[in-house]
Amino acid sequence: MENNNVSIPKTSTVLATLFRADVATQVNNRRSVMITLVVPIMIMISWKSFAQKVGGPYVLSSAIGIGLISIGLMGYSLALARDRDKGVFQRLRVAPVPAWAIMFSRISIQLLMIMILNLAIFIVGAQVDKVTLSASGYVAAFFTAFIGGAVYLSLGQLIVGLIKSFETVNATVRLVYFLFIMIGMFGELGLLGEYVKNAIHWSPYGSVKIMLAGSMNPDKWDADATQALLLSLGYIVVFSAVGINKFKWSTK
Repeated sequence: MENNNVSIPKTSTVLATLFRADVATQVNNRRSVMITLVVPIMIMISWKSFAQKVGGPYVLSSAIGIGLISIGLMGYSLALARDRDKGVFQRLRVAPVPAWAIMFSRISIQLLMIMILNLAIFIVGAQVDKVTLSASGYVAAFFTAFIGGAVYLSLGQLIVGLIKSFETVNATVRLVYFLFIMIGMFGELGLLGEYVKNAIHWSPYGSVKIMLAGSMNPDKWDADATQALLLSLGYIVVFSAVGINKFKWSTK
């Protein structure tokens, strides 16, 4: 009698295989990885004299914040949209792979990138700008960087969930990236008016930056930083809930 039993791989084996494949993809796409790291590092280097005037946490949080935007939008959302457009997810869905494992592997790669980004910024900040934090400041900054990264990852998920076309996702992501960096950086300094400054203060860009800056000096954590943390958590819940609910595994 023919044995029709199908061997189902263990979840741990599936996760390990997916993770290795995603790491290989990330390595092959090293140009994007380099851009994600180079832009924040260039900001750290070019703002060396500026750091002495506004304080190390301001410069560190700005550089990390911009890197997190790149990871969540230029990295995660574009990779999702591209793989969906190429039918990668359709092929994975046919295989005995749970949907959550596919996304868990993708997000794990981005969390690894966030860790690398933080290490790079802290090293450059200490060696070039002579900006150092306390041990508790480094630990708290790492923790809040993951929360900030989750804000932009969930925003990337929202964009891919609402928009099916890769070309439109690409254009939208680049526009949002530009608006966050240009309007965010100039607006928070009050150069675009008080209304824009207040709007940016409570935007994802502003809340992540305030939260990061506050975590780098835990002894001076204030109500503004707490509000930024709570607002960031709110952004994560709303963006991810809508993005996951609206996400389609194929463009058809």
